[in-house]
Amino acid sequence: MTTALEHKTYDRELRVACELARAAGAAILEHYEGPLNIRQKTSADDIEPVTQADTIANDLIVGRLKREFPDDGILAEESVDTEHRLEKSRVWMVDPLDGTNGFIDGNGDFAVQIGLSEAGQCALGVVYQPLPGVLYRAVRGQGTWIERPKFEPERANVSTKREVSEMRLAASRSHRSPRMNKVVTQFGFKEEVQRGSVGIKIGLLIEQQCDVYIHLSSRTKQWDTCAPEVILTEAGGRMTDLFGYPLNYNVPDVQNRNGLVASNFVSHDQLITKLAPLLHEFGRERI
Repeated sequence: MTTALEHKTYDRELRVACELARAAGAAILEHYEGPLNIRQKTSADDIEPVTQADTIANDLIVGRLKREFPDDGILAEESVDTEHRLEKSRVWMVDPLDGTNGFIDGNGDFAVQIGLSEAGQCALGVVYQPLPGVLYRAVRGQGTWIERPKFEPERANVSTKREVSEMRLAASRSHRSPRMNKVVTQFGFKEEVQRGSVGIKIGLLIEQQCDVYIHLSSRTKQWDTCAPEVILTEAGGRMTDLFGYPLNYNVPDVQNRNGLVASNFVSHDQLITKLAPLLHEFGRERI
């Protein structure tokens, strides 16, 4: 069944988002070799590093979005959030440098993420990896495309694996909790690939290098998942919270409190069912 969003082309929005992602990526790379001004950004739930590259990229993206689409709302990681966006149907979700730890460590695991939500659904997404110059882009109803330097755009599709024991897990580089260790052991994945950034891990799924990504914590935000979700779904995959419910965008709480599961779709219900008793054991209930 098609939705109203699938009848919109978003040509101008996609062009601007791609241009901005590449421009922000170039600005970020100017600081990749350092020196970096690193400060710790403290929220109610976490402490995260932020550098001058984060803020420069954020200001570049937000400034042009405001000029190009003055009637839209904006939720950006390095901008002050106000409830003004809640009055808008269309809201841009911007993570100017997803994977700041990877940027600081110099391991290449960082990306620019620009998503557009409409009526609470992700409608458009761009994820750009500045170092290799790889860009993922998707518009609802128009498929997902991968752009690599010196190659024609390539249509992306997720894998069709159904057996969990044959699946590769996209996992975070950062320290893994005992609970996530238990999930990995219980599921018995064939192997795992450790990368930073939600967008890059979703990239592993749409390039069929992995088949599933599970994030148990509540620390991801709407700007972490908006662009990656539409990129995944348009490649045939699926993203929900840990309990199988859809993610909601442009809601007051920016955090994805119920974690997330991303998959190749055909295995999704099986993964959610297999995860349920572990969540119960952890005392995890849907908020």
